[in-house]
Amino acid sequence: MPVRPADEAAGLFGPGSMSWRIDREVLVLAGGSCALLMQAAHPVVAAGVAQHSTYATDPVGRLVRTLTSSYDVIFGSRSVADAAIRRVNAIHAAVRGRLPESGDAYSARDPEALLWVHATLVDTALRVYGCFVAPLSSDEEQAYHHECIRVAELLGVPAGAVPPTIGELRAWMAGMIESGRVRVTPTAREIAETVLYPSRLLPRLAWDAAHLISLATLPDALRRQYGIGWSAARQRGVQRIASTSRRVLPLVPRAIRHVPQSRAAERRVRQAGGTVG
Repeated sequence: MPVRPADEAAGLFGPGSMSWRIDREVLVLAGGSCALLMQAAHPVVAAGVAQHSTYATDPVGRLVRTLTSSYDVIFGSRSVADAAIRRVNAIHAAVRGRLPESGDAYSARDPEALLWVHATLVDTALRVYGCFVAPLSSDEEQAYHHECIRVAELLGVPAGAVPPTIGELRAWMAGMIESGRVRVTPTAREIAETVLYPSRLLPRLAWDAAHLISLATLPDALRRQYGIGWSAARQRGVQRIASTSRRVLPLVPRAIRHVPQSRAAERRVRQAGGTVG
C-alpha cells in the first residue's frame, strides 16, 4: 500500500510525538559527550569505534555525520529516515574484529552492544531535557522510551529485547555497569581523551566547561572509572545552571532554541497538509 503524503512527511514520529519534542532542543546536544563516553564503556563499542571510525583523525567530521544520520531518522520524511537506517545498518554490518583487551571476536551487530548504545541515547536525552529544559512526568518519559523502541529494532536490536519500561531500561543499564559488562578499558580512555579534548586550540579547562552538562549527567561509577574529578561544589554549580536554564529557555526564540532539522520537518508537514502542534 502506498504511503500517504502526510505520513511520508511526518516520518517515523511526527508532530505531537515526544521524540520531536525532546530531540528538537539544541540544549539536549549538550549531553552528547555523556552518551559517547557511556557507549565507549562497552568494550565492543569501544573496539568498533577505535578500529573502524575516524574519531581520532576527524572528530568534527564524524560528529557531523553522526548528527546528520540521527536527525534524518528523527526528523526526516519516511523515505529519508528509512534510507538513514539502511546506511547505519550497512556500516554496522562491516564492523567486526577482535577486542584489544581479550582477543575475542566482536561484531557491531552484537545485540547487547546495540541495546547499550540505544539505552545511552534514550537515557541521556531524557536526563538532560528533564534537568535543563523542563521536568518530565513518568508518563512522558515512558512515551519517549516507547517511541524509541521502534528505532532500536529497525537498527538491529532483536524484537522484544528492549526492556518495556524506562525504569526497567535504567535498571538494566545499572546492572551492566555493576556487573562489569560495561567498564572503562584502556581503549575507552583513549576515546574519551579525544571526545573531551578534540583540539589543543582551547585549554583543557575550557573544554571541561563545555562538557559540564555531559559530565554532570554521566553515571558516578563511570566518572570514577574515567578518572573524571567531581565535587559537591561542581554539582551545586550544575544545579544552579539547570535552574536558570529552565527559567530562561522558554524566552529563547525557536530559531535559536530548536535544531533546524525540526523546523524543516514542521514546514514539510504543513506543506503536506498536516498540522503542527
